[in-house]
Amino acid sequence: MHLLTTTRDTLLGPLQAVAGIVEKRHTLPILSNVLLEKHGEHLTMLATDIEIQIRTTTAAELGGSDAEITVAARKLQDILRALPDGAEVQLNLDDKRLTVKAGKSRFALQTLPATDYPRMNLPGSDNPCFGVTQKAFKRQLAQVSYAMAQQDIRYYLNGLLLIVADGELRMVATDGHRLAYAASPVATELARTEVILPRKTVMELARQLHDTDDELEIVLAGNQAVFRFGPVELVSKLIDGKFPDYERVIPQNHPGLLTFPRAALLASLSRVAILTNDKFRGVRLVLGDGTLKIVSTNNEQEEAQEEIEVDYHGDPLDIGFNVTYLLDVLNNVSADAIEWRFADGNSSALITVPGDTGFKYVVMPMRI
Repeated sequence: MHLLTTTRDTLLGPLQAVAGIVEKRHTLPILSNVLLEKHGEHLTMLATDIEIQIRTTTAAELGGSDAEITVAARKLQDILRALPDGAEVQLNLDDKRLTVKAGKSRFALQTLPATDYPRMNLPGSDNPCFGVTQKAFKRQLAQVSYAMAQQDIRYYLNGLLLIVADGELRMVATDGHRLAYAASPVATELARTEVILPRKTVMELARQLHDTDDELEIVLAGNQAVFRFGPVELVSKLIDGKFPDYERVIPQNHPGLLTFPRAALLASLSRVAILTNDKFRGVRLVLGDGTLKIVSTNNEQEEAQEEIEVDYHGDPLDIGFNVTYLLDVLNNVSADAIEWRFADGNSSALITVPGDTGFKYVVMPMRI
């Protein structure tokens, strides 16, 4: 049965949008597959790992017959990638096998029935939703997502707290050693809503959203969040748990304040990081009269030191940090300058951006 004929790129783009969440090895073989639904001139592709579901719909002149089938997502993606740009591709369905033809190339893939494919129930259309630009949401994700925990036993830290309240969209992430917070205005009448997005959902949104003013529509309903942008619809289950009280963690009255050029500080820390201890990654920030020294040592008795001139004439300060936590924030904030607020060698540091009250980054000190 002839299913459709179209160009390689018409199939590959939507397939790449959904195939990113497909697990390579899954206890349920059908979850390695993508669901193809052909109805008239519309082709829908859907993939799920039970926690997240992504669907794309393409409208094009496809010809062929209507059908629903599932086929190995990675194999189909690899085949399409390996074909020449602009190649005409024909899909045929014969005796439970999907045949991909392009020029003199031919591939026959096993299929599984579409009726066996698990699908998540979508929240009703009466649920409140709001919109932001893809660019704004992607930028806000970048400001906080690196602070999420990875495989922490406190499962609620392996995700990102999303809050809609008081005309603001707030995002918070923490792994217990550092915390990132970003807020931006949003036009919505939504009552205060707090949800925890799983790490995989956050990374997939960061990968797929574009730096454009195109709209991202967000629905927060029960134990699900839905994100719609362009031809893509991403549905995610939410993490059920109590996120830490982030407001209590953010220091309010640190007396010390220094401003640094972000790029220069990033370069200095990157150089000093070369000679840190591989396991603990500690650097010392030694603040004296008019200078900040950044020092690292390792088990081989090697040492690196950088010196930066600063406008400081207070009490000396010697404080240690995990250099990775400092590099993360400097790499993910796009401002030209950053502000470092501090109290003493045992207190967490607060990093902010001049003129931007919506961004805060808290990092705990470490003993070195």
